[in-house]
Parts: sequence; structure tokens; C-alpha cells
Amino acid sequence: MKKITFPITNEQLKDLKSGDRVLATGYLYTARDAAHKRMYELIQNGEDLPIDINGQTIYYVGAAPAKPGYAVGPCGPTSSYRMDKYAPSLLDLGLKVMIGKGMRNDEVIASMVKNGAVYLVAIGGAAALIAKSIKKSELICYKDLGTEAIYRYEVEDMPLIVAIDSEGNNVYVR
Repeated sequence: MKKITFPITNEQLKDLKSGDRVLATGYLYTARDAAHKRMYELIQNGEDLPIDINGQTIYYVGAAPAKPGYAVGPCGPTSSYRMDKYAPSLLDLGLKVMIGKGMRNDEVIASMVKNGAVYLVAIGGAAALIAKSIKKSELICYKDLGTEAIYRYEVEDMPLIVAIDSEGNNVYVR
């Protein structure tokens, strides 16, 4: 089990290999379909994003409301293919880590290799377990999107698996 910290360093990123199990600690952003669409439109129009994603991590999640004593409610990963249209543009701006579930398309994988990024998967069906690793949640933007707004999470020992490493090695294609 490897321990990594978000935002991730280039040294940590290069050390991650497809199939590695990791525990992640630090800060990441959340964004799902609607937030990705808005960011993509900003990029297409030459406008600034509401967050600086250079060197950052985005978790594809829309958490349920928090129960007392928790920063968030159950927060399992969203199917990543829904962000495939938008991912290459964000990777070109320096996004280094994406977290979700399921396979990615060839264009996303090529962009990951080009930009030195990785794709981590969280275990679907483990939403309550994952919520225990989230210590703090802060709304950043797009409040009108509700659970699909962009949040900044502080995580501690979030359990993840490296699905696709920065060289394009892929656990889904072995």
C-alpha cells in the first residue's frame, strides 16, 4: 500500500503504477458532469476557470447530505466515461489526477500520457466507507448545481487503486 499526498508531486505521480493500491491524504476538488460542462465551455471561450487545476486532483462525485459528525454523506465515485469529453482539455491545463470508476476512452488515456497524469479508481458501492476518509468539505463554486457543485475536500487515507498510470498502463486491459 502506497501513501500519497494531494496535490501530488511529479515524483509521487511517476512512482504510481497501474494496479497499485494507495491511501491518499490532502486536498482535492469534486466535479461531475454539469461542472465539467461549465469548465469546458469556459476553456472553449478562452476564459479562466473558477479553480486553478494545475497540479490538482478532481474526484468525480456528488456526495449525499452529511450525517451528524461527518463532513459529507456517502460519496461513491461517478462513472468516469461521462467526463471523457471534457478531460483532455483539463489535462492540458495541468490536471494531474482524476478519481472515478470504470474505463476511460483512448483519447483520455493518450492525453494522460502526454500530460503525465494518472487515473485512480474508488470502489463503487463503498460510498459510506469513502465518506469516513473525508475530513472537511468546502463549497468552491457552482452552488446552483447542488451536489454537482465544485467542492474542496480534505481527505485522510482515502483508499484508491491506480487504474491507469502516467505511462498508459491500464488495469482494465491486461
